Amino acid sequence: MVRSFCFWGLALGLVFLFGTGCGIYSASSGRVDESIKRVDVQYLENMTPEPNIGVDLADAITRALQLDNTLKVVDPSEADTIVSGKVMRYSLREVAARQDLTVTEYQVQIAVILTATIRATGEKLFDKRRFTGTGNYVLNDDVTSEETARDEAATEIVRDILALVVEDW
Repeated sequence: MVRSFCFWGLALGLVFLFGTGCGIYSASSGRVDESIKRVDVQYLENMTPEPNIGVDLADAITRALQLDNTLKVVDPSEADTIVSGKVMRYSLREVAARQDLTVTEYQVQIAVILTATIRATGEKLFDKRRFTGTGNYVLNDDVTSEETARDEAATEIVRDILALVVEDW
């Protein structure tokens, strides 16, 4: 429940990011071939012990694509393009400690591998492309937590996916 709530916070953060003009810059015309514009984002296979991360990341990608509005997110039966993949890594890494070696800060690291396939032809728009994200949190801090760091990592992944979609498609 807490993690799902945090991913809704991610969605609101993306609205703020794109709504304020500080979003992704693209040198492309912004035009996407109409034959690949309708997309379905499948739930990601979770290769980690972290529960629900594949569903949560797929939902975050879907919301970000809807907010960006370059592509239209549709049901699988209507999709021109299918985005699928796996969450390959979810890890916590120590990044800061006091002199007595007590850890004070951790970093969440998430890695996914995604493929975008044109449904009609099977052609890959991108194949097994790796996206990574990181987010830090300080122990005993009222502002940050593992959940906020996880959201930060997911935001980084979504930003890179949108940059690829807007710039390369």
